[in-house]
Amino acid sequence: MARPSVREQLVEAAAECFHHRGFNGTGIQDIARTAGVPKGSVYNHFASKEDLAAEVLDRYAASRDLAMLDDTTLAPLPRLRAHFDHLAADLARFSFERGCLFGNLGAELANQSDMLRDRVDTGLAAWASAVVRVLEEARAAGELTTPLDSDRLGPFLVEAWEGAVLRAKITRSRAPLDGFLAVLDTLAR
Repeated sequence: MARPSVREQLVEAAAECFHHRGFNGTGIQDIARTAGVPKGSVYNHFASKEDLAAEVLDRYAASRDLAMLDDTTLAPLPRLRAHFDHLAADLARFSFERGCLFGNLGAELANQSDMLRDRVDTGLAAWASAVVRVLEEARAAGELTTPLDSDRLGPFLVEAWEGAVLRAKITRSRAPLDGFLAVLDTLAR
């Protein structure tokens, strides 16, 4: 098996460090040490820590598996539920300590970095759009019983999930996520 490139090692290490200590709590030396490379390697691959964080956020957005929301082998609302179950399982792998990188860095950097704030906003907006598409499919299939407009409900579900993730991180418990999922399940009733 081929060894990952130094760039890949740096992105993975930065993701781990940012998730664990945040952007401001992570130094370039921390990232290099975690990656097992010399500190100068960071600047051979990225112009700044902010550029490295942008790459981490882009990769994190891709890891949210939005494609599963387009998988028509499941009916729309069960597909939406499966997506959030998938995200909950990812959070459980780390005992709910890490939270969501969008939420973590968004809250930390909203007033510090326009570039990173925009990356977080773009990631959340793409996710909300995918949820809206599933809700529209559910409405067309007669699955969705709520009179709420999908264009409002989709972003609301993403925002409510982010709040539940924050609460799960605080309590180190799945209970807030289960509360979110229980409300999500009422959309089909």
